[in-house]
Amino acid sequence: MLIEFSVGNFRSFKTPVTLSMVAAKIHSRDRQVDQNNTIHVDDDLTLLASAGIYGANASGKSNLIQAFQFVRWFVLNSSKATQAGDRINIVPFRLAVETEKQPSFFELVFLIGKTTYRYGFEVDSEQVVSEWLFHAPFGKEARLFIREENEIHLARAFKGGASSKNLTRPNALFLSVAAQFNSETARQVLGWFQSLRLISGLDDASYSGFTVSQFTRDEAFRQEIIRLIKKSNVDIDGVITEKTNQADLKLPANLPSELKDLILKRMAGTDEVISFKTLHTKWGANGLPESSEVFSLADESEGTQKLFLVLGPFIDTLSRGSLLVIDEIEARLHTQLTNMLVNLFNSKSTNPNGAQLIFATHDTNLLSNKLFRRDQIWFVEKDVQGASHLYSLVELKVRNDASFEKDYLEGRYGALPLLGELRRVVLEAR
Repeated sequence: MLIEFSVGNFRSFKTPVTLSMVAAKIHSRDRQVDQNNTIHVDDDLTLLASAGIYGANASGKSNLIQAFQFVRWFVLNSSKATQAGDRINIVPFRLAVETEKQPSFFELVFLIGKTTYRYGFEVDSEQVVSEWLFHAPFGKEARLFIREENEIHLARAFKGGASSKNLTRPNALFLSVAAQFNSETARQVLGWFQSLRLISGLDDASYSGFTVSQFTRDEAFRQEIIRLIKKSNVDIDGVITEKTNQADLKLPANLPSELKDLILKRMAGTDEVISFKTLHTKWGANGLPESSEVFSLADESEGTQKLFLVLGPFIDTLSRGSLLVIDEIEARLHTQLTNMLVNLFNSKSTNPNGAQLIFATHDTNLLSNKLFRRDQIWFVEKDVQGASHLYSLVELKVRNDASFEKDYLEGRYGALPLLGELRRVVLEAR
């Protein structure tokens, strides 16, 4: 489980900001929200099950998601995807002279079992400037390793990895190299990053393959998708698979390109392809259900197709008790469907394993004290120098019975487009 994530000097974030998943010592208007939306770890730590990030276009919401993406990719791949001398694809804050040549900063605090870990690094385009890993197995934090450029100091508690010190290139993370050479500690930490899933609501191709694969081979997974599809009130009674011979396959012209590519890829080397069909009730003249009508998934709306595909990573994250980070969660979905997806995490019955969801959105209908605690609502706003700042609603003086959506749209919380300025520009252009 994630406790907090910090990033600085990366894209639009100049000074370090921290997204905290630690539940504040507050109470919601509806105490049921407090119960469902928090994860009790121990007497000293309660975490949030979800967090929503709001802000104007180009405020930095997606840059925060990209920071997660960069960290995960670099941790999992720096030891094998880069060669000596390769530049690191990092983008520092470019609108200030003092940050141009400074390293970017990333740090995460997270739980593996009952042990808290704090891992981070500083990196520029040429090298890892510093790197560190601490743990707190008995409540008090202790060092596992500290790196300053090529100098790496290991504690006795770091199991394995001593032989990896001299094999770590300047442009690779020691954690990644140590895991590659079977350090027990490094592999355990790397496993947490492997379980972290990041997707974009605008890019179905990034998760459609996973959903299709799981649906066709995992009965429990298939039944859960069908249950949630029925619950979503999109008038679908079920989803079935159908095998079609290559020669008979005709792809609809309006089928999304990512689904076409996936189907054609799965056809390679086989005479059959699996397609998805939806079942709808066919009504008799007497107004009673008479039979079922079979539709192609491509005949459904884009929102229904998106819902079917995105349920894959949602169900997987909930079953594993891991972390899902998604940008533009509401893309092509009605607000009630987005609400349903978020509530899968904000519920003890559907989220018994303590999974977490972090999402960026423009859907202000979700801004409700019936859905969120104040510490679950975050805003990103740029200052006049183009730097993004991150803050939570709990940091503002807001009453529990306030209308979060109304107050936000009235500008009381900031993080809104400058519509007055936009209107002035349009009028001057006439």
